[in-house]
Amino acid sequence: MKKKQSENYLEYVPQRTPETEFTEDEAGIVTLTKEWTGFYNRIAQRFFHRPRVSHIDLDGYGSFIWKLIDGKRTVYDISRKLDEAYPGMEKSLSRLIKFLEILRDHHFIVWKNAGEKAK
Repeated sequence: MKKKQSENYLEYVPQRTPETEFTEDEAGIVTLTKEWTGFYNRIAQRFFHRPRVSHIDLDGYGSFIWKLIDGKRTVYDISRKLDEAYPGMEKSLSRLIKFLEILRDHHFIVWKNAGEKAK
């Protein structure tokens, strides 16, 4: 029986997807733009009046993390910078990993393993 290996997120490198558009306001808050495409989204847009484009405003922590995602820094590097900038934040590593997983699930980023190409 093969033993399942757990993933070490600290070695992963988050990289923004090329189709992700974002803006930054004067206060440094990042707004991500998500275009809803596909068959089911078109049905929802037509019959349920859903928007074609959504604008997602990140909070201060999310904006700080988004600016650090460059395709070169590992999750460990980002967590160190986050701890330096926000020293009193509780459970910063678990919050960071959860935030990055949400970004990945919504196709804003992809994971690059330390020695591999982007997934």
